Amino acid sequence: MADKNGITWGIAPIGWRNDDIPSIGKDNNLQQLLSDIVVAGFEGTEVGGFFPGPDKLNYELRLRNLHIAGQWFSSFIIRDGIEKASEAFEKHCQFLKAVGAHVAVVSEQTYSIQQMDDKNIFTEKPHFTDAEWDKVCEGLNHYGEIATKYDIKVAYHHHMGTGIQTKEEVDRLMANTDPNLVGLLYDTGHIYVSDGDYMDLLDSYIDRIVHVHFKDVRKDKERDSREKGLTFQGAFLNGMFTVPGDGDLDFVPVYKKLVDNGYKGWIVIEAEQDPDKANPLEMALKARKYIDENLLN
Repeated sequence: MADKNGITWGIAPIGWRNDDIPSIGKDNNLQQLLSDIVVAGFEGTEVGGFFPGPDKLNYELRLRNLHIAGQWFSSFIIRDGIEKASEAFEKHCQFLKAVGAHVAVVSEQTYSIQQMDDKNIFTEKPHFTDAEWDKVCEGLNHYGEIATKYDIKVAYHHHMGTGIQTKEEVDRLMANTDPNLVGLLYDTGHIYVSDGDYMDLLDSYIDRIVHVHFKDVRKDKERDSREKGLTFQGAFLNGMFTVPGDGDLDFVPVYKKLVDNGYKGWIVIEAEQDPDKANPLEMALKARKYIDENLLN
């Protein structure tokens, strides 16, 4: 059920179990995750790497009246070519259709360092050549054509440690893709850590945003992680990210901008954390309290 402004609130499974480091939260199962989401008062979640197939997942969702907002897709247009990458993407869309989701969260992962254990996430991000940029944009437009057949929107996720991370890179992506085929996933935490600002991207592409992640940042932990030259995984294990209401970002102007411009999609709370240090249900309840008291009052 959407809020009074037509926005649906979800929370990502990454606080319970982390796909990049499977050992983190490995004892947290699907039933616990979904039941915690109900207790915390959210409407749904995104698909995690440990989720079962559509039949089992839909059964568990129906028991709790929950919904799937979308799912991450690791794209390899540059590495594999458009045709092969598109075959994988179409299978992704078929799964999303089967679980009633309408958003494909796409990130081009060729050259990504986000899972590497020897790369400084703050200084060693990859960059695409002009030819690679052309290929990525052409491929993403083709993804959009595929997704349309399944009533799904492509939401491109600007992400730390990838070739499309900064506002400048998002500018190039948006300028060279079809607005009818490629939308933007706006992630507060990733763009803040990347560029030191999170409103400029929102203001620039409010009309292209089709999916939203609310990720908070602990600025002291970010500075510490930057000074230590940590990897992406090292930085989030150091506590750089957290849920809204537990960090230093102000989500009031973000939510107001979305509402004032008629955004009607999902806002998904997402924070990579170690569940042994940050109890997932406690974090979910903290985020829900912040939303109710600061955004919906």
